[in-house]
This record gives sequence, structure tokens and C-alpha cells, in this order.
Amino acid sequence: MASWIAAAARASRRWSLLLHRDYCTSAGVRIEKLVVANRGEIACRVMRTAKRMGIRSVAVYSDADASSMHVSMADEAYRIGPPPAQQSYLDMQSILGVATRSGAQAVHPGYGFLSESAEFAELCQRKGVVFVGPPASAIRDMGVKSTSKVIMAAAGVPVIGGYHGDDQSDDRLRAEASLIGYPVMIKAVRGGGGKGMRIAESEETFAEQLASARREAQKSFNDDIVLLEKFVTDPRHVEVQVFADTHGNTVYLFERDCSVQRRHQKIIEEAPAPGITPNVRRRLGEAAVKAAKAVGYVGAGTVEFIMDSKQDFYFMEMNTRLQVEHPVTEMITGTDLVEWQLRAAAGEPLPMTQEEITLKGHAFEARIYAEDPQNDFMPGAGPLLHLSTPPVNSHIRIETGVRQGDEVSVHYDPMIAKLVVWGDDRETALQRLCATLWDYNVVGLSTNVKFLLSLASHPAFRAGHVHTSFIPQHHKDLFSAPCDSPAIAVCQAALTILLGEQWHTRDLSRLSHDYVSPFDCGSGRRLNSKQTRRIALQDGDTRVVVNVTYNSDGSYIMEMGEQMLCVCGKLLVDGNDTFLQCTVEDFTSQLRVVMADNAVHLFTSDGMFTFGIPLPDHMTKSIGTAASGGAVAPMAGTVEKVYVNTGDSVRGGDPLMVMIAMKMEHTIRAGKAGVVKKILYTEGSQVQRHATLVLFEEDDP
Repeated sequence: MASWIAAAARASRRWSLLLHRDYCTSAGVRIEKLVVANRGEIACRVMRTAKRMGIRSVAVYSDADASSMHVSMADEAYRIGPPPAQQSYLDMQSILGVATRSGAQAVHPGYGFLSESAEFAELCQRKGVVFVGPPASAIRDMGVKSTSKVIMAAAGVPVIGGYHGDDQSDDRLRAEASLIGYPVMIKAVRGGGGKGMRIAESEETFAEQLASARREAQKSFNDDIVLLEKFVTDPRHVEVQVFADTHGNTVYLFERDCSVQRRHQKIIEEAPAPGITPNVRRRLGEAAVKAAKAVGYVGAGTVEFIMDSKQDFYFMEMNTRLQVEHPVTEMITGTDLVEWQLRAAAGEPLPMTQEEITLKGHAFEARIYAEDPQNDFMPGAGPLLHLSTPPVNSHIRIETGVRQGDEVSVHYDPMIAKLVVWGDDRETALQRLCATLWDYNVVGLSTNVKFLLSLASHPAFRAGHVHTSFIPQHHKDLFSAPCDSPAIAVCQAALTILLGEQWHTRDLSRLSHDYVSPFDCGSGRRLNSKQTRRIALQDGDTRVVVNVTYNSDGSYIMEMGEQMLCVCGKLLVDGNDTFLQCTVEDFTSQLRVVMADNAVHLFTSDGMFTFGIPLPDHMTKSIGTAASGGAVAPMAGTVEKVYVNTGDSVRGGDPLMVMIAMKMEHTIRAGKAGVVKKILYTEGSQVQRHATLVLFEEDDP
């Protein structure tokens, strides 16, 4: 059976590749206008290279993205539908319609959405539009994980054992899992990006993990077929960038290590992989080229391997597209892979041979997400009230599709940006990564920036001891328990409020044109006494009260419990940024401050601190809280499945609902034992964050 599949695949690839080569080289295809069939940072990334090459770019957008960055960057832009991806960015006919209307010669799919759709690649070919990617046969062969492993084994590429059969019954899969031995990895055969992937630690958890993987696979890929693999404990995830043209040339551009992940999705990638010997590096590259040639590949692709502690590696999958982490490869090779894609799609030969591709230095990419690492990396959505970033140069790149004031939409991936740095060696690059993360400041929603700093600063990460279980293994170090902010930070927040009030008072004074009024100075000056006041701040769950005494020289005495500190300073404005120059006793510092969302946000050398400004009682009477005795939505999203009915008895930990948001599945579980009193949302309902989903009466302790 396996040999028949491999033979049939080879015949299909030969025919498809001949058509692809004829199509790319016939009549000298010249790409003058390009439809970028994607959104966000990858759309902006492709457009930058297209513009540099003199190619006009055409954007497509959903209603949610009408004012987005990629739309404003493009030479032309066309609406393709409402926010749900199935009705916009996954609508092949609408996107090909834009290509026809705009007169574009090619479509670049980016990554995600239609980038690995063989049907879309074939449709482009039928419509006479260049698909900037591999032949449909290669996408199809590598898109089905069971088929890809048969082809790779036949080509001599190392493959890990597992079950890739057609019998998808629960009983057969459970039996195969027992034969393989737990823990077992369950994977959607058409999966990617960690979607449709679950780990069953034991037979007791297998059924639940299988059902969850199937649901997510059906939702993401419209196909719930899965395969099983032996899960390698503490493996490394090492992938190789390959590139091929229509003239038979195939090269590798070295490897990337993408081991540090959460939910099977990468967080920090680096190139080259730490600790890899030159011999293993060469063998990895040669195996990746062998894999690409086995499927008649054309364009940019990534061959992913699982590597054990002995640096033995096994084929995992091939991503038939440009990867999210491609910038680290560009940084260490001095290449532009998007330019290579566009030239290969136009039928040109590769610009470099294998011998000409050299590795220089080390690069890291940190993915900055709108999520809360302290809450199981729960994704978030909302406005970017403030966004300031480190300056870019030849050593620092920021790949993003958002600006200050933009909204991170609930409909799409929560990634805000990719921060990419390069250094002469790994230590230099890592130091630069930490320095630039300190300067990446966001207000308006939770981000993983602080977590990335903890991860990049961890001694084991600095030593290069990376693997896919890195975060669980070092959980205690990476997720420090919340603690009260230091007194200096409290003083800085209080001083920001005081100086901000003075600015506001002076603005009102200028409007009144009474420049000598003693009531408009805001200095707190009193005759025969000193002004005192109380400033209340909310530090997480702790309410902090600062008693402030105004001094005649413009300084303040701030009292917090037993502490009395002398504080002075001033606000400085630099463009859109505001800085606080502050002295607390004998410690002087300058830090970025933001007052937004009824809070003071401080970005200091010790991290970010946020202090809420409590509202007066008369303003909080109408503000409700989530109902007690019920389960609430941890995020805005869609109810995917409801497990319970009114009157059901539940135990603590039992699943109540499944929610989908930002391409992630989250199971809502009962906090305690009880009886379901009322179900407030049905399957398909849209819910807001903190909305009560299920009411139930808790059993008495």
C-alpha cells in the first residue's frame, strides 16, 4: 500500500511540475502587479519587498480590517467580505476576482489562510494567475501528514513511527495508541500551526483529547482525520529552510530552532540552532533538500524535524509556504526570501548556489502576542491605546501590521508583532533581544512581553538548553507569583498624576488668558501652611494610599505606611512619548509613562507597572460584576459546543462548554460541584469577555 501511494504521488508530481514549469516560463511571465491574499504583518512584509522590486501591490480586506495597516500600505485595496475568515480571506473566488479586476499577474498567499491550499493553487493556474508558491501536487502531498511520511520514507528521509491508517474509528485509534505506547501525539493530517494537535498522556485521557483534536481540525481545515505518533519526551523542534526553482535547483539555507512553544505554537525562534555540530547541520540540510526534491518542490518551504537529545532527527512535516519565522534565516544569510519567491514564481533561477550561501552570526525572533501568560496564555482583543517600539536598524527588525490606535481583532490571530534581532554570536544577539524587549511598550491589552523577557533571561535558555517542554519544566521560574509593586514605582505613579494635573491646569490657564492668576499655577502653595492630599492607587488587588505633602520648592513628601520619601521631577515630551524624569530620595531615573484607560502605566528598567486610578463611589454604583454561582467567558469569542443541559449535575472540573476565539479552542469547566440552573448561550452564539455562560447552584461544602 505504501509503495503504491509513493508511486502514484511521484507520477502526479511529475505531471504537475511540468505544467507548473511551463506555466511559469511561458511567454516570459513578468509580475508587475501582485495581490497579497492575506492580512496583518505578513501582508505588510510582502508589500515592502514588492515595492522595492517595483511591483505594485493589491490588498484584500474584510470589514474588520478596513482601516488596517496593510490596506494603507497597498497601491490598491479591495473589500472581500465580512470579518469571519471563511467569508473573506478563505474565499478563493473573491480573491481571484480581485486579481482579475485589478489586472494582477500573481497572488502571494503569505502564510496561513490559503497558503497551503492545493485547490487555490490549481484555481490560480486555471485562471491564468501566478500562484507564488509550490505546485499543487507538492502542497497536496505534504498537506496530508500520513501521505507525506510515506513519501519521505521512500525518499530515504528519517521518519518517526506511528499510525497513519484509514481506519479512523475510536476503537482502532485507541488500540493503535496502546501499541505505540503513551504518551501519544494526536495530529490532524491536514494540520499546521499547532491546530488539531493534542497529547494524550494516558488511555484515560485519550478519548477527550481525540475529540478535541477532531473538533479543532474540522473547524480549521474542514477535515477531522488524524494520525498518531509516539511523543518524544523533551524533543527539540528543528526546521530547515529550503528553496527550489523551476530549473531543477534546490538549496537549503540552514536550520532554525523553534523548540520553545506554548500550545504547540512557537514563541521564540532562533537561527542557527544552538549546539548543532557542523556535521549534523549538513545532514539536516541534505535531508531537507532530499525531501523537497521528492515532491518536486518549487519556491520557499520548510522541512520540520523532531530531534532527540543525541541529535538524531526524524521528519515531522513540511510547510509548503513561507514560515512566520523566516526573518531569522534572512538575517543570518543576508537574503530576502520574499524576493526569491517572486523571482522563482516568474520562472527565474535561484540567485545563489549552495556553495554561495553562507551563515553569519546569530538571530532571534520573539513573537509579541496580545495574551495573558499568567492566565494560561489566554488571547485578548482590544485597542492599542499606546504603542512604542525600539528603533529599527540593520541589527533590529520589527515585523508588524498594527499601529498605535489600531484594534487587535477577536476574529484573527492575536500576534501584534515579531521582534527580530541579529548579533555576531548567540550571546550578543540574546543580549540585544532583551534590550529591545524592554523598549517594546504596549498599553490597552495584556501582552507576553514580560514573559518573553523572563524566558530570554533564563539561565537554561541562555545556555541553549532548549526543548519543547522548556516552559512546563521551568514554570516556577518563568511565572513568578504576583507581588506588590516597589515603593519607588508607587511614588513615580503618584508623581505622574500630580504633574499631569499641573499640565492640565496650565492648559486651562492659557485658555483663560489670565496668566497671573494664583488659582491657575497648580503648585499647591498655601499661606502659613503646607497643602496635603491623599492619592489612592490600585496595585493589582491591593489598594495603596499615598499621603502627599507639597513643599515650597516644588518637591513632595510621600508617605506610605511607615515610609516617608522625598520625591521631585518633571514630565518631558518627545514626539508622541511622555517621559518622567524623577528623583526618589537619592535615586534618579527617566522612564516612559502613559496615562490611559483610567490608569498610570510605567515602563521602567525593572519592568512595567500599572496602577489603576479608583473611580469615585458615585461612578461605580452602576458597574455590575459577573454573577456568582456561574461560569464566565474568559475571552470574547464564539460558543462552539455545549456539553450540559439544564438540570444536569456536574462535578468540579467537568467540561461545560467549548469556546473558540482567535483560532484557539478553550474548554469552560465547572469550578465546583453543583446542578446546572440555566444555560445562557447556545452553540454559535457570540459572547463578550466576562459574560456569564452557565448558571448553576453549587452543592453545599
